[in-house]
Parts: sequence; C-alpha cells; structure tokens
Amino acid sequence: MNQFLRGVARAMIESFELPGPVLEVGSFQVAGQEKLIDLRGLFSGRDYIGIDFRAGPGVDVVADVENLPVATGSVGTVLAFSVFEHVKRFWRGFEEVHRVLRPDGVFLVCTPFYFHVHGYPNDYWRFTPEAFEMLLERYPTRVLGWHGPERRPLNVWAAAFREKACAPDDEQLLTYRRKLRRYAREPLGWGRRLRFGLGRLLCGRRPFAPHLDRERWETDVRRAA
Repeated sequence: MNQFLRGVARAMIESFELPGPVLEVGSFQVAGQEKLIDLRGLFSGRDYIGIDFRAGPGVDVVADVENLPVATGSVGTVLAFSVFEHVKRFWRGFEEVHRVLRPDGVFLVCTPFYFHVHGYPNDYWRFTPEAFEMLLERYPTRVLGWHGPERRPLNVWAAAFREKACAPDDEQLLTYRRKLRRYAREPLGWGRRLRFGLGRLLCGRRPFAPHLDRERWETDVRRAA
C-alpha cells in the first residue's frame, strides 16, 4: 500500500454504495505503514472484519482467501488491496470472494503490475486490466482502473458489482473520477524528480515513464449487455 493506492480506495469508498458488513482480505498492518494500510476508518458505521494468513495488528480472523471461513452470501463488501499477487491459487480466491458476497455485494480489488518482486511471504502473479476484466466477468458491472504508462501500468484496480448491487450511475462515476484526481496522488520528491528528469534527457522518456507518469490514471466501465 502507498499513498496513491490509499487515495484510490478512498475515492471508491466515498463514491460508490458499498453495503456492510465489510470483509478485508490481507488486513495485516505492517509496522510503520499503519496510517496507509488501515482502511477500517474509511467504513465508518459498518461492521468490519479483517482477515489475513497471519495474526497481528488489524487482523480479526486468521484465514486464507482460498478458503474463507465465512458463510455463503453473508458479506456486503470485500476489499483486497495488494493481496492477490501473493495468493498461490488466485482463481480459488476470486471464487471464494464471489461465494461469500451477497447478491447486492461489491468487490474492491487492486494488484501491482510493474513492481519489484516482494515477499509476504511469496510473490507469484501480475495482473493486467484485461486479466481483471476476465476474472470479474460474472459481475454485471465492473469499474476498472490503472495508472502509469499504458503498456506498463504500475497498479490495476477494479470495483465489481454483483447482480443486485447498486451499480454506479453517471453522477457517481463523475464523483469517483473527481475524487481520484483529489486523493490518488503521490508526487515524486525533488531529488527523484531531478534524477529521473536527467535520465530522461540522457536516455529518452521510455525507461522512466513508470515513475514520471505515476499519477496518470485511466478508468473504464464495463456493463453486461
């Protein structure tokens, strides 16, 4: 989690109708990042359960997303930010999320694409916007998003609405984009900006585009015919 992704989460939470209870997958709060990682406070007034494979801060239940200890059709919103790249059999996790969501439920998910290999405990996968479109195709409405260069997005995210969910109308989508412009920001420090700018002059823009375009984002809405 970084400041940009927290802004993405906040924009979705404040723009869309997300019913409770809320289930967060991957809720462990890494030391030193508590203010960024803790999304519980953004769901004021809604029951909230944090699940992770290890016990610790922010974790209410120790469990695996491939086998959620939650009743079928009992959850209003599932939240999984920077989680599925660490899930060995990610397709099972997506199936489990759909199982536990109510027919009016919503799934908020985000994963990195152009990012270094990292643990917690292992790093298995990367997902393109097209991958999310395929994995979430059973949801009648999907709001996809990504940021960075078109061919090398840094992160990919989606809000997927089940068949009886309150799918966002045009006004809510405008609100969402407005809040993305406001919240989804992580400016480069002057030192890095100077270094990348010099590198661009010497080597061209392409090698440094993921850093220089980190606040450039796109969204797309897919609806069932």
